[in-house]
Amino acid sequence: MPRLALAAMTGTAIEFYDFYVYGTAAALVLGPLFFPTASPLLGTLAAFGTFGVGFLARPLGAVLFGHIGDRHGRRPVLMASLLLTGLATVAVGLVPTYSSIGVAAPLLLLVLRFAQGLGLGGEWGGAVLLTGEHAPAHRRALWTSFPQLGAPTGFLLANGLALALSARLTEADYLAWGWRVPFWGAGLMAAAGLLLRSRLPETPQFRALEATDTRAALPLAELLRGHWRPVLLVAGGLSLVYAFHYAMSTWALAYGTERLAVGRTVMLGCIMAGVAVSTLLIPLFAVLGDRYGRRSLCLAGSAGLALWMVPLVALLHTGRPVWMTLGFAGAAVPFAAVVGVVAAYLPELFETRVRCTGAAVGYNLAGVVGGGLTPVVATALARGSGPPWAVAGYLVTVAVVSLACFALLPETRPAAAAGTAPEAAPA
Repeated sequence: MPRLALAAMTGTAIEFYDFYVYGTAAALVLGPLFFPTASPLLGTLAAFGTFGVGFLARPLGAVLFGHIGDRHGRRPVLMASLLLTGLATVAVGLVPTYSSIGVAAPLLLLVLRFAQGLGLGGEWGGAVLLTGEHAPAHRRALWTSFPQLGAPTGFLLANGLALALSARLTEADYLAWGWRVPFWGAGLMAAAGLLLRSRLPETPQFRALEATDTRAALPLAELLRGHWRPVLLVAGGLSLVYAFHYAMSTWALAYGTERLAVGRTVMLGCIMAGVAVSTLLIPLFAVLGDRYGRRSLCLAGSAGLALWMVPLVALLHTGRPVWMTLGFAGAAVPFAAVVGVVAAYLPELFETRVRCTGAAVGYNLAGVVGGGLTPVVATALARGSGPPWAVAGYLVTVAVVSLACFALLPETRPAAAAGTAPEAAPA
């Protein structure tokens, strides 16, 4: 289990690194470099628009790679998704700017961002099933929390490199070539991840499906016939996780640097501190999820985020590093409560034969609703000179919807706390 968990976490960290590198660049430099004819506000909105394209592609990737995972195995998904995302990310770092090739530059960004989203749409489902279907039932949330650590690890890697470059380079050098370096680094990281994943075994539950020839012929069709309700509820429930995370990691970064005149390195440091707190807490909440249940932690985390949104916006608007860091770190606690258990929770809601498709589609539909739209919506709502209370209201609304969706889902924690086999979790 430690080797499997490490391999899943490493690959997920690399793929999310690729995704976050683009989000950071969208917040800081893509507007003036690829949309120079627009005003600063419109340029930022356009850059976030290309960011959102990746989220639109993710459900398609979930369907494509979910089909592969349910028909041909979880392991091929991990290899193909990592290769696609890595190549697309390196290519973004090679795209000439608008001043060199005109409108072709933003069009190329759209295509490559779509490819990034397609690859990441398959990554999460394959990674959590790799660990979850090998793990003992009474420790499933703990072991599946390792792929969940990949997302904040990728974020810290992406933003840590951006922070180092921003601190060491002049503004002119950063705009000229510095922002491209994190994209180029994705190639080496992807190669290392592919080498590590090439040695992983297939999961025992999928091998059982193969042996009995009970795999779904068309996983998506079967999912839509018999499991459409949990798919929609999962998408609604997890939309808060995405909305909060991308509001803080992309919109807040742009808001702080452009509207509050806070230095780029200061804003990156404050946000990274909050993400570091959530990274430390995710395994702890996973252990609690194995003991007390998945649904209860999702409900508690959603309620906590809803209550913290207004204080968070108030602390952010101060523009003072200590208060901003406190705001991000405070939100990291309820955020980690949800993130720590969903990797075990989602797959347990679906039968083994459609599990890869069901978990991936629900998870990535939430990304469209919560992640792809949030930076654009928040940027549009944050006009004016006062605190952006409308952004807080938007996030509270998303939190209430998520809370309602989780309330309608069943608990799935296996009775295993007494040692039930992994397949004993409710379908």
